[in-house]
Amino acid sequence: MKPVAIFRHSAGEGPGYLAAFLDRHSIPWRLLKIDAGDPVPVDPGEFSGLAFMGGPMSVNDPLPWIEQVLALIRNAQTRNIPVIGHCLGGQLMAKAFGATVVRNPVKEIGWGEVGVINNQVARNWFGEMKGFSAFHWHGETFGLPKEAEAILTSPYCKIQAFALGPHLGMQCHVEMTAAMITNWCEFGAAEIAACSTASVQQPKEMLAEMADCLALLNAVADRLYTKWAEGLTVH
Repeated sequence: MKPVAIFRHSAGEGPGYLAAFLDRHSIPWRLLKIDAGDPVPVDPGEFSGLAFMGGPMSVNDPLPWIEQVLALIRNAQTRNIPVIGHCLGGQLMAKAFGATVVRNPVKEIGWGEVGVINNQVARNWFGEMKGFSAFHWHGETFGLPKEAEAILTSPYCKIQAFALGPHLGMQCHVEMTAAMITNWCEFGAAEIAACSTASVQQPKEMLAEMADCLALLNAVADRLYTKWAEGLTVH
């Protein structure tokens, strides 16, 4: 089986729980460190699927690799190679599929409830689940690509996830681990201190809720990653 390509855009925002899932299911993967200068592949056919992680930049920034990534995602869509995106990764997917990415009315940081939208596509991904506490860290958000279906929403961000065939784009983070949350709380302290809206949790609140929320988030990730992996090419 060809490996899943995992795109890292920031040293602190690696594959997290996604890597643990792939390892547990004996699915090979290759980490592409875009933040460290790794080139963006031209041919998505080298991989069974593409996974894009988060990052502090905007998809609207004039970074040389962004247009290359957008072209790769569109190529993968044409060839029915599954793509999954987390936060920045979901924004890259949305832009590649023709939607806009704009500033969200508020920053959304920390644990927060998301609701599963009542449509058949959402049921295909989430079953009978009605909602869960997701982890958030974003200031921008995406519109809905043409022919995609919105499948998650939250009080502070209208579209938290969309699905388009085998492709899943998420604004929220389901890939979190305890180490990642702890590190983000430390390195994001200044950003949090500059926010005063109800949509932003303090680090002590995030860490206090982690014991109860993380295991459930991992279970949600298991379900989504299992569904997404069904489309991976095996040759």
